[in-house]
Amino acid sequence: MARRIARLAIVIAIVQAAVLAAALPAQSATARRYRVTITNLTHGQPLTPPVLAVHRRPAGIFRVGSPASVGVQEIAENGNPAPLVDALEANPHVVSVVTGNVPIVPANRTDETGFPDSVSFEIDGGPGAKYLSWESMLICTNDGFTGVSRLRLPAQGHEITVQTVGYDAGTELNTERFADIVPPCQGLIGVTGDPGTGTTDPALAEGGVVHMHDGIEGSGDLIPAVHGWTESVATLTITAL
Repeated sequence: MARRIARLAIVIAIVQAAVLAAALPAQSATARRYRVTITNLTHGQPLTPPVLAVHRRPAGIFRVGSPASVGVQEIAENGNPAPLVDALEANPHVVSVVTGNVPIVPANRTDETGFPDSVSFEIDGGPGAKYLSWESMLICTNDGFTGVSRLRLPAQGHEITVQTVGYDAGTELNTERFADIVPPCQGLIGVTGDPGTGTTDPALAEGGVVHMHDGIEGSGDLIPAVHGWTESVATLTITAL
């Protein structure tokens, strides 16, 4: 009899727990919000407004050693976020997408340009969300970018900080000529010349894969001492709120 009563008590406890769980908001145990801060570490490479995505599977947005997607190429060559945003929003494994609205300039260019050298966003997580991906163009390059792909999100109440490097999308030859680079480069860094272009030039197609960027070599209009970098290009901090 005592064992039967004990079993009954366990069953009742399980039922009560299930009822309580059903009464709670559907995403109370899994829905989280993250604060993301990106800081430019270079002295001469402004970054385009970032595209951020939180997703369930480690699909990411780029992979070193693989060809860049159209979305990654458009940001890396032209600073155009629309194709990548569209692809992310259509992906069923992506929970949230956030885009910035101002470039992130080097600290020594904040006063002259009126733009910040660091920006922060808040982005929602959801059931099963485990990863964050981000891309921004290195504006004073032919097809350079920085970011992360499939970075594991921190646990609730925790924070992670990583430094990111420069990547080459492998889609356009690195002529380093202002004529082949997006126009904001000159205004944001204060070096004048050809007005530049915001469209892809098929004549410069490279047909390569995403790889570490070699940096600015000074073969065209870009100046290594002005537009170059030697180490990490940005810091990314993610805080689970």
